[in-house]
Amino acid sequence: MPRVAAVAVPEYWDDACRHLGKRDRVMRKLIPKFGEARLQSRGDAFTTLARSIVGQQISVKAAQSVWGKFVEAIGGPSTRVDPGAVLEVDTTSLRGAGLSARKCEYLVDLARHFEDGRVHVKQWQQMEDESIIEELVAIRGIGRWTAEMFLIFHLLRPDVLPLDDLGLIKGISVNYFSGEPVSRAEAREVGEAWAPFRSVATWYIWRSLDPLPVDY
Repeated sequence: MPRVAAVAVPEYWDDACRHLGKRDRVMRKLIPKFGEARLQSRGDAFTTLARSIVGQQISVKAAQSVWGKFVEAIGGPSTRVDPGAVLEVDTTSLRGAGLSARKCEYLVDLARHFEDGRVHVKQWQQMEDESIIEELVAIRGIGRWTAEMFLIFHLLRPDVLPLDDLGLIKGISVNYFSGEPVSRAEAREVGEAWAPFRSVATWYIWRSLDPLPVDY
């Protein structure tokens, strides 16, 4: 039988929604639209990072499609990918899943880091956000955006504002600036009102653009 990954949800979510509803007019309207839906962590660090790499610079829908083909290529369940399985598959098969040559290289390098024990998985829960980001960006193919997706989707950190995320910038433009272009400084200023629950607000901004739940 395939393993089914345990799903965790943030304990702080309801408190965050109340806080955001009081502080921000857009959040007050957005949050009720999505009922009981909330951020989830599937509890597997490698899978979360791999999904983040697959999702770099493409839409949520495209990322879901490529991910499905990727896990089929390595012969694993979509809920938990094994680093060893990635290392056993040739590049041609990975490319056939719709991955660029560079993303294939990144996924293989990530798998090697996990297989060789070069990442401190057991210590991440106790580390501060910026310390984790520093460790992750040292891995080839993982930039700040991917590290921030990891903080949000795997560690369920409540106060991450991923300013390199195209969806967040677009969502702030649509919801706060009537579709006008938004600078990073303007996005950061909007996000200040969301603290200390900027991850939660970001998740609702993503959902405002695409009702399909964001998942890594």
